[in-house]
Amino acid sequence: MVATLNKVLNVSTLTSVQKQTIPVLLSGRDAVVRSQTGSGKTLSYAVPLVHSLQSVRPKISRSDGPLAVIIVPTRELAQQTLLTFQKLLKPFTWIVPGVLMGGEKRKAEKARLRKGINILVSTPGRLVDHIQHTLSIVFSSVRWLILDEADRTLDLGFEKDLTVILNSLNSAGERRQNVLLSATLTHGVTRLADVCLNDPVDIHGSGPASSSLPPLSADPCDLAPADQSESFAVPEALQQFVVLVPSKIRLVCLAAFLLDKCQNNKVIVFVSSCEVVEFLHLLFTSVLSGTSANRKPPPGFLRLHGNMKQEERSEVFQKFSVSQSGVLLCTDVAARGLHLPQVTWIVQFTPPSAAAEYVHRVGRTARIGGTGSSLLFLTPAETAFITELANHNISLSEMKLLDILSSLMMDDAYKGRGKYHSKTSSRALEQEIRERATVLQTNFENFVHADPQSLQNAKKALQSFLRAYTTYPSHLKHIFHIRSLHLGHTAKSFGLRDAPQSLSCAPKGPRAKHHSKDRNQNQNQNQTRSPEKNQNKKTNSSRAGVRRFCPGQREVGLLRSEFSSGLEEDANKKKRQKKKKKTIGLS
Repeated sequence: MVATLNKVLNVSTLTSVQKQTIPVLLSGRDAVVRSQTGSGKTLSYAVPLVHSLQSVRPKISRSDGPLAVIIVPTRELAQQTLLTFQKLLKPFTWIVPGVLMGGEKRKAEKARLRKGINILVSTPGRLVDHIQHTLSIVFSSVRWLILDEADRTLDLGFEKDLTVILNSLNSAGERRQNVLLSATLTHGVTRLADVCLNDPVDIHGSGPASSSLPPLSADPCDLAPADQSESFAVPEALQQFVVLVPSKIRLVCLAAFLLDKCQNNKVIVFVSSCEVVEFLHLLFTSVLSGTSANRKPPPGFLRLHGNMKQEERSEVFQKFSVSQSGVLLCTDVAARGLHLPQVTWIVQFTPPSAAAEYVHRVGRTARIGGTGSSLLFLTPAETAFITELANHNISLSEMKLLDILSSLMMDDAYKGRGKYHSKTSSRALEQEIRERATVLQTNFENFVHADPQSLQNAKKALQSFLRAYTTYPSHLKHIFHIRSLHLGHTAKSFGLRDAPQSLSCAPKGPRAKHHSKDRNQNQNQNQTRSPEKNQNKKTNSSRAGVRRFCPGQREVGLLRSEFSSGLEEDANKKKRQKKKKKTIGLS
């Protein structure tokens, strides 16, 4: 085992959580393990589990069936966990690991179960499927139950599936050792620990092991304020930045950052939905892939989200893992537990819905002693989120918007028509940077409006973004509220020249998900019927819009314009209508 850890897994020293967990599990105790993401939790249970099974005599055979069941929330984490066990088991060839997960063929999985799997890694839904429909799956010999990323499993709504799995395991009657691993101790995780663990040892990655869990409040609601002030540990070598970007130039800012930072780096960009991932992937691949004499080769763009087929997801995961550079555009499907080697930057283009989610996202870099950086995008209206993170012991340094956009100066493809003496005047330099940002924004808009399909994709992405924006928890509504968004400026961050009228009321209530497809199609036809007529006017207005923003200024009027709710316009309109009625009455 020691030789395998050294030669195959390149492990020579143990992390803090591994030093605490391995002796406890080798002693046969149940345990709750809490530790920051990227601290090596997988090996902390995998090593004692494999050590325990290899010492069984007579030797374990495939016909014994599952002796260890490991539940993980996502398919990618299931594949990664299986790979870890395959490496650990190189000297112990008689122990067979296997995986069950959605997206794979059930018939092939049933064949593997009949043949025999000793260490069974599975997602909850697929394991329940086999419990209910596969006769060859038997849990009478199970000695270990591992619930990895338990908080994420519960967040994804797998509580009922876990109940089915636990009932099936308990009916077998065999005494087993149980381990629950989680980055946060929520009410649901504590309740799950009470149900499936027997006198567990509480292990915290940043402190000594304890023989008991912290007391649980009788009222689940009492846990909410404590959660909001809980302190999270992030890797020490992680540099954390935030950039304040007005809505209408968020897209240009992200593109400029990726073009600058990602030539020799691996970057993960988190967004709110599958539709936004698809939109950004197509847009960046098409618009940023051009070549010029002095332009560096653009980064390779990959995408990963829950609506992709399993074969695609596996291929992307593998390709990004082995690549030396590139950009992975993804949803939170990649935010938990995954170990993607040598990721140097984490970009949160859409802000997370909780401090814990922020920690899990940035945990994809600076893992187990490595270095890395993260960048959080916020609008000036969302700056209170910085204070929210500070309440959880998370501090950010500001990265200036102008510094990010200045990377466009390296590429003459974005050179504007104006002639500036940018080398001698800082004001001229700022003006030229804004001019180049305008050129890039215009390129994006031209691509989006080039054909009806691209336009439809942008509108779908905008709509899904707005819907996701309405789902922030109540204690963050004062920061992320739909009424604080300027719909027209938000539309520009999706390459749209104007906000589609059909989306203006989409996110205001629970009925947002049930918009009529016919109405959307009619709206799209109306807007794309004669695009040539106002194209020059729209392009000029969008150019002026980008020019108006100066990162060094804090103009109250500009901020009011950028983040007004639009209610002022409605009020003025009503006043005009009321005045008009009075005039008609007098005449």
